[in-house]
Amino acid sequence: MQRNRLIALATAGATGVAATLSWFSVRKLGDRNRPAAIAPKIGLATSAVKVAVVINPSKSGTTEAIAAVEHVCAEAGLEAPLIYESEVEDPGQGATRRAIEAGCDVVIAAGGDGTVRAVAEVLRGSESSLGLIPLGTGNLLARNLDIPLDDIATAAFGAVRAPVRTIDTGSITLDHVDGSESEHAFLVIAGVGTDADIMDDTNAELKAKVGWLAYSEAGFRHLPGKRKKVSIVLDGRPEQTRSVRSVLFANCGKLQGLDLVPDAKIDDGVLDMVVLSPRSAAGWGWIFLKTAFRARGAIPVMGFYPSATLSLRCHEPMNTQIDGDGTGLVNGLHVTVKPASLNIRVG
Repeated sequence: MQRNRLIALATAGATGVAATLSWFSVRKLGDRNRPAAIAPKIGLATSAVKVAVVINPSKSGTTEAIAAVEHVCAEAGLEAPLIYESEVEDPGQGATRRAIEAGCDVVIAAGGDGTVRAVAEVLRGSESSLGLIPLGTGNLLARNLDIPLDDIATAAFGAVRAPVRTIDTGSITLDHVDGSESEHAFLVIAGVGTDADIMDDTNAELKAKVGWLAYSEAGFRHLPGKRKKVSIVLDGRPEQTRSVRSVLFANCGKLQGLDLVPDAKIDDGVLDMVVLSPRSAAGWGWIFLKTAFRARGAIPVMGFYPSATLSLRCHEPMNTQIDGDGTGLVNGLHVTVKPASLNIRVG
């Protein structure tokens, strides 16, 4: 009994020391005020004219999704929707362009986060609106917009008949290690560091069996590791260098039931950068507890920095992810927000 108590005290003491080291060793970026938000536009239109569905044929539920959209269109007196299948080489951008050329004012993404992002990438800045039928594992945007994940008929009705609102999109330019550059849209969260390592190392077979829980398995394996130096420029201010595990760029903040970035709003014209800099498992535990219990107090291993533009330079190559899809090693990146750039049907 005495031995067990000594072990418990030693464990608690070690955890406390690790947390204290994290507290004193973390330098936060300079404090800054939240940029002024813009007024969102809600209820712009309700009537669809011509509908297309961009569907990922590899997902389950595709037959039901097409039938549900066809039923909603028939009830609304619309012609049958145009159906386009995405491909490995073209996850939806080409199909969306064809839908717009065909005169569709509603393009429904029926698939996972990759399909949604591909369709949105083409639709942003246009008059056409995005509809969602979530068929993927993460369904990040659908979760943030409270679109039903297990009711295809209701999702299809909303995708065609719901009011239109405008939301922001993020734009990220990646400086790849081979010297090339690529630009991508994102709707929820992009990131560099450990979060991207986890996405890149998630077991595909396990993901197919247990869904998003597969990310947890990969996450435990990546908890150990060293921090890496990055240099960050926020809204054109002087560059600051910090040691981090992950830097996230959030357009909205809910991930699998956790409100990771409580202040992030999808239509405020602002992105929220999240800097995660734990030195140990204790630091990761601190981050998890703050997020799970929605604690409002600041902790040194997790910093929030709202901004409209930011640039990040890696002192050594780091992995990246965009809305849960791995996008490879980079030497740096540049992120901006595009306010009110995407029409979406939600309701």
